[in-house]
Amino acid sequence: MVIAVNAVFLQKEVLEGYGHYACEILRRIVLAHPEHEFIFVFDRPFSKDFRFAPNVKAIQVGPAARHVPAFLYWYNISAPAALRKYKPAVWIQPYGFCSLTTGIPQLLVVHDLAFRHFPEQVSWHQRWHYQRFTPKFLRKATHIVTVSDFSRTDIEQQYPFTLDRIKVIPGAAREGFRPIEWEQKQGVKQRFTAGCEYFLCVGGISPRKNMMTVLKAFSLFKKWHKSNMKLVFAGRLAWQYEDFLAKLKSYKYRDDVVLTGYLPEEDLEQVTASAYAAVYVSDFEGFGLPIVEAMQCGIPVIAGNNSSMPELGGNAALYADSQNPQQIAEFMQLLYRDEKYRQVYVDRGLERARLFNWDQAAAAFWKEILATVPVSS
Repeated sequence: MVIAVNAVFLQKEVLEGYGHYACEILRRIVLAHPEHEFIFVFDRPFSKDFRFAPNVKAIQVGPAARHVPAFLYWYNISAPAALRKYKPAVWIQPYGFCSLTTGIPQLLVVHDLAFRHFPEQVSWHQRWHYQRFTPKFLRKATHIVTVSDFSRTDIEQQYPFTLDRIKVIPGAAREGFRPIEWEQKQGVKQRFTAGCEYFLCVGGISPRKNMMTVLKAFSLFKKWHKSNMKLVFAGRLAWQYEDFLAKLKSYKYRDDVVLTGYLPEEDLEQVTASAYAAVYVSDFEGFGLPIVEAMQCGIPVIAGNNSSMPELGGNAALYADSQNPQQIAEFMQLLYRDEKYRQVYVDRGLERARLFNWDQAAAAFWKEILATVPVSS
């Protein structure tokens, strides 16, 4: 069987939630099924690292699909045309969009509907594209996968015609996210925070990630405790970040804030495992992978009490109103002042993280691939 894969976001050193999910699942599926051929369709030059096995053929099809006109052309004209000669039985679409013109059965992955809940945080042209075409994508797809019960319910409520058509397949933390030795932690802290303990906030800097609220919470924490604690933001400058950078220049505790930018995988693993606690209080998440990554590293988590995050963290995280810096700061203080209290959430997090498994996710995803293929194939 020939299986086509949309690989436009498999770009080395810029993988984030969508890309990691696709990469981890597809790598396992490719290696587990050498009897099938996989056609990975890229829209720009790609790394050979994503050719996971000899049964992967990688092709580049332009134009680069990074803005709305290019999306429409790539998904509906150039990519379907390039795939005709391969005659795939199914086309995996991991990033929320699919082709409206192809006759190939498509397995569509939709992580969340953030654009419906926070439209102001999406550029007008992308918002138009999402609003106009998401229902068309959901109708066109043969099968649909999402990453949490929250997202499934949200999609079904927003688009009732998807009822009973959506399979939930959660992601997991990658293997490199694990506890590390004290000596190694000290080295990481020397490298990034001059040897100081730090709270960690992972994610691209954008309004939805609530970085400004985290800064306000950190101000309260520093006011209450004259410690050398730092605050580390690990992530690229993503969207509408200018206001955050401008305010940071005059921030009272600017010298205690570290912006790492996008971190390579190994560095992110070590920075996560060396943190005092993780603070992940987004306004909205379809899954919230950094929560599981921190828990698997033995790091306590302060998470937002909205969207999928309580589902993800269970009783292993502390939940704060994402718009309430006082509440976030109080949780920072609780973890800082009481090591036994902190250890409770370390232990709970390690146990909770074991519930998420990439091998199980890949096996479930493979079943959805087979279900997408017509019986005659």
